[in-house]
Amino acid sequence: MKTLNLLSLVLLIVGGLNWLLVGLFEWDLVGGIFGGMDSPIAKVVYILVGLAALYGFTLLSKVNK
Repeated sequence: MKTLNLLSLVLLIVGGLNWLLVGLFEWDLVGGIFGGMDSPIAKVVYILVGLAALYGFTLLSKVNK
């Protein structure tokens, strides 16, 4: 479970940095690395970041303890 938590945290950080770059410079880091927003690899990364965000809800109860 510790590995899943770490992976989720890394994906959330990647997603947060990506949105920071989109907001500041209108540049998509994930799309830039993987050949555009429509590339299959970029879509997988976006899906994984979204799943990590959903999993993050389960971590909230652990943080509040």
